Amino acid sequence: MKYLDVRLSQPDWMLHPMQRFIRDGEAVRYEELRAWNIAGAEGVEYELFYADADREPYEAALEQADSVRWYDLTPVDDDSFYLYLCQETREEDIRWREAFTTLNLVVVPPIVYDSTAAFAMTIVGTGENLQAMIDGLPDEIDVTVRQIGEYNRRYAPLTGDLTDRQLEAVATAADIGYFDVPRDAGVDDVAAELDCASSTAATLLQKAQSRVMRRLARRDGHRHDGITSTVQSN
Repeated sequence: MKYLDVRLSQPDWMLHPMQRFIRDGEAVRYEELRAWNIAGAEGVEYELFYADADREPYEAALEQADSVRWYDLTPVDDDSFYLYLCQETREEDIRWREAFTTLNLVVVPPIVYDSTAAFAMTIVGTGENLQAMIDGLPDEIDVTVRQIGEYNRRYAPLTGDLTDRQLEAVATAADIGYFDVPRDAGVDDVAAELDCASSTAATLLQKAQSRVMRRLARRDGHRHDGITSTVQSN
């Protein structure tokens, strides 16, 4: 059983209005699609999102999205919320989803959207089907394969929403001992390796660590929404 961690970047004409909202503004700090049902009534789908965002401008953007029939927004705290919505299936989405329809593949939630309106997902299946999915995507979609290998949920990738530069900074820091205990290198050393200012290196590392830690805390429901679950050890 193989897994593929992939990032898909769509052309502007294919984007959902909420993807444009993420890309063009600063109201959304993090968003992921946690669950979905596209097999209900014909032409209608249901989705559950989690967002770390400013609620008022986010809802205003939702109201302007023609495909959205209705939604229910439930706050988690002052900075985040769940969004359950019903929307009409767009022709733009049907086109790229066709790459999945005849293949024996499973998409492992969440699907994470980044600030450029691209999204990262983990897909499980045979190597042949994963390759067929990539080959079947429309040519207009830019595909970046981040990782591929044997699937093991314990080691499923946590880096799907990191930028290439953030990944490079983390990898460099790890190589030179920045994460060692005790630490063998500092931010200035990382900056020298990356050929950038120390402040830039610090920002890259801070954002990368923040995103990974948040995703780790959300993953498998070990801790979320102020509730700590019981995790059985193997």
